[in-house]
Amino acid sequence: MKISAVKTFLVEGIKYNWTLVKVETDTGLHGWGEATNWPGSPLVEAACQHLGETLIGQDAERTDFLWTKAYRDMHWLGQAGPLLSAISGIDIALWDIKGKSLGAPVYDLLGGAYRKKIKLYGNYWFVSASHTAEDYAQAAVDTVAKGFTALKFDPFAHVNYLYGEDLADNNELTESQKQLALDMVAAVAKAVGKDVALAIETHAFLNGPTPIEMANRLADLDFNCMWYEEPALPEFPDAIASIRQKISLPVCVGERIHSRYMLRAVLEKNAADVVMPDITRCGGISEMRKMANLAECYNVPIAPHNPNGPISTIASAHTMATVPNFFRQEFMISDVPWRDECLSHPLPVEDGFFSLPDRPGLGFDVDESVLAAHPGIRKPPSDRVFYI
Repeated sequence: MKISAVKTFLVEGIKYNWTLVKVETDTGLHGWGEATNWPGSPLVEAACQHLGETLIGQDAERTDFLWTKAYRDMHWLGQAGPLLSAISGIDIALWDIKGKSLGAPVYDLLGGAYRKKIKLYGNYWFVSASHTAEDYAQAAVDTVAKGFTALKFDPFAHVNYLYGEDLADNNELTESQKQLALDMVAAVAKAVGKDVALAIETHAFLNGPTPIEMANRLADLDFNCMWYEEPALPEFPDAIASIRQKISLPVCVGERIHSRYMLRAVLEKNAADVVMPDITRCGGISEMRKMANLAECYNVPIAPHNPNGPISTIASAHTMATVPNFFRQEFMISDVPWRDECLSHPLPVEDGFFSLPDRPGLGFDVDESVLAAHPGIRKPPSDRVFYI
């Protein structure tokens, strides 16, 4: 079964573009993958197209061989960024094809399911709220009412995403900015209670001393902290390990870690309580499975980062069904209203869980006409950019 075409679809998502990938074969079977990453999604799309052209005529069932070939052939471009996103999208699509060819769900091909209900945590539940403690508290209550028992948010967003003259020197916060973040966490924690875990995001935008100070002040709030995310960039695993030793909150890193090779240093230095690779950035299903296995060797759970499109959600769920050290998976509470319209079946999310289907492959097809009706935005935004 030979790869005959690789097609890409840049689609406008709720916050930024999705990059979806369709791999076709000479047997008529096709598979869907996702390579969403940002900023610079047109670069990712171009990488998918170029890498796809190099794989035309290859055996679509040799997933591991093609992953290694693509990684080694293109490694001159580096071990992260658009290259790994392109590998991710194509790898996911190839697993979808293999499952359809064999008449089995992808999770069965990965060794079988430990679980078929994937526990989710909510992100982007605050989209309609202003950045105030009261609004965030109410939005959190509304999300918990949908069955979610864990939520993530960035209480420093009012500072982290300011540019130009508004950006604090060296990402240093004023006392009033620090207090606003503390007030937001306290209000959300009080509103949802200790049965709901809260993940505190920093996006590595705080300077060296500040994440330590804020972690200690947050700990004084005595709330149910799921984790404290990205207190430093992944380029500095020693710094992350040092921060972890100085704070009581559990540390989570990984959304910017591309492949097992980057993850190894974080694990060897005992820098994380939880790791969170992103399936559209780290090399797809093949690599996320290997990263989970590597983390298992260090007794570290895995919680996939996933503020992406629907194929990312589906592929992550299949992969996490098959590993013993799975913790939770990220899910976008607010999204484009037509997310389910582009799928052959609605995403099976209920009461804070994703229920895996028994259909072959990933279990979903995509309506290309819906994608075409919502083309991605190719011009960079002129205003501030918000990360999630």
